[in-house]
Amino acid sequence: MRPATILSVSLFAVALALPIAAPARANILISIDKTTQHMSVVVDGAPRYIWPVSTGRAGYDTPNGSFKPNRMDADHLSQEWDNAPMPNTIFFDLHGHAIHGFFDVKHLGLPVSHGCVRLSPDHAQTLFDLVKTEGMSNTSVIVGGQTPGGRGPAMARQPATVDEASVAAPTPIAPQYDRQPAPTYGQPYGQPAYGQPVYGQRSYVQPAYGQSFPPQPQPYYGQPVYRQW
Repeated sequence: MRPATILSVSLFAVALALPIAAPARANILISIDKTTQHMSVVVDGAPRYIWPVSTGRAGYDTPNGSFKPNRMDADHLSQEWDNAPMPNTIFFDLHGHAIHGFFDVKHLGLPVSHGCVRLSPDHAQTLFDLVKTEGMSNTSVIVGGQTPGGRGPAMARQPATVDEASVAAPTPIAPQYDRQPAPTYGQPYGQPAYGQPVYGQRSYVQPAYGQSFPPQPQPYYGQPVYRQW
């Protein structure tokens, strides 16, 4: 076979193989910063978009980490939140967290979502088309930063302390006869200290410093006293 013929056959084989080869795909890096509430999109190392987002509020924090998209839905409805529309949804973990459009654009830039990453509807459409064109396998999602003002997941209520239990105790209405206050000097049990004499009972008065009282006779409790002739 002539060399020219061999060269022609080789070129024809290469031409047939070219349409079969898969086109090159761009690598997409989606970075979400919870501290600044912004998303940046880099394609093949070149920055392309920077958008405001809304990540999870306190108690519904968007998880940090590196993820890969696993499912896309252009007209998704939330099964957890009353069929709320989530246009152009890109799920990036196995717990339902996703990037999607949201119509309440006035809250973009604030952490008010239930854990997803919200975008304006037009930005969500742009990102959805980009990932669909280049492929989920060529797309990475990185979430970092800290939720502004976030306090982490809600903690279970601790048992009531002693002070809380005392405050919560019912206020007694009927007099508590079995809870009499301790007596003080000069005041017998169960009587108000108004200074009136209490008949038939001995009153104890503490003398002042350096002063002593003469001995007092024993009183007669309820017995009549007869004059001695």
